[in-house]
Amino acid sequence: MDFHDGISRFGATLATELAQHADVTLLIHDERQLQLLPDLPYLVVSAPTSPKELFIWLQLNRHQPDVVFSPMQTMGSWFRSAPLVLTLHDLIYYEHRTPPRDLPAFVRVLWRLYHLAYWPQRLLLNRADLIFTVSETTKTLMSRHRLTKRPVVVTPNAPQEHRYAVTGSPKKTLLYMGSFMEYKNVATLVRAMELLPDYQLHLLSKITPAKRAALEDLSSAPQRIVFHNGVSDAEYEQLLSETTALVHLSQSEGYGMPVIEAMALGVPVLVNDIPIFREVAGEAGIFVDGTKAREVAAAVTMLAEPGLWVEHSKAAFAHAQRYTWARTGTIAATALEKLVGRAGLEPATKGL
Repeated sequence: MDFHDGISRFGATLATELAQHADVTLLIHDERQLQLLPDLPYLVVSAPTSPKELFIWLQLNRHQPDVVFSPMQTMGSWFRSAPLVLTLHDLIYYEHRTPPRDLPAFVRVLWRLYHLAYWPQRLLLNRADLIFTVSETTKTLMSRHRLTKRPVVVTPNAPQEHRYAVTGSPKKTLLYMGSFMEYKNVATLVRAMELLPDYQLHLLSKITPAKRAALEDLSSAPQRIVFHNGVSDAEYEQLLSETTALVHLSQSEGYGMPVIEAMALGVPVLVNDIPIFREVAGEAGIFVDGTKAREVAAAVTMLAEPGLWVEHSKAAFAHAQRYTWARTGTIAATALEKLVGRAGLEPATKGL
């Protein structure tokens, strides 16, 4: 993997913060993963997509961990000898069941079957001792669908840093960072560009040739759509520092990392009016119906009115201060130490 996705960034950054509170040992299955991970001790174990994942504890027990934390919810739990903490980021795939295309074929089949009903998720989560999730919105959905009897702790995502990096004189560009799955509503954004002839749209994530062709077919001016097919962190920050707004019209999210990352640099965010974006962006967000291109275009045009862009920029930056990885790390470490204490062990002695 050349770039973090949302889950890998969550896991890597939280591991860094937990290391400020306890001894942390990373679990990896490929040493190439270390390029995106903090400089911490590590163990090489079987891949999470391997059938051996069902029996992962046969590999872990010999190391006598105090507690094992997984940044996903799919870690095996049979034969375990220590407390287990799983993370459920979202419930997106119960509504939008198309699995990520980079997964092996047999995993994609299991993925679809898994999300046909809630009981497999309940079975998995209830085999753990504690559940982390990244937002109050997801915690509420978990409660609504009775997904677990275990305690749920919100360990929110956060930006890498808070730094007012925008120029104050934005270019007429819009940025989108995220996948191109249907529920992300990128097609609406492309259609909105028809009503914004002076603007350029930058689609930053990796994209397949077929999806690129489909999006280009929606536009009468595809030359105003720039496909980056992946950007580095430095390139991403540079583009954010110059843009009018980051736009995220997704119909469902567990958190929406690009939103808070943009806000932490002082970038206005234009988002679909759904509960998770109300939570993450707060009153600083610009909310639209993510299915209506005309409404999206009107919101972008509004930002060109005298003083409004600066007002939204400053509000975005101020709101982002609520989210820090140090705070999230403290929340997680406190929950893990309490769990280890309940298990009758001395907290933070052998590692997390």
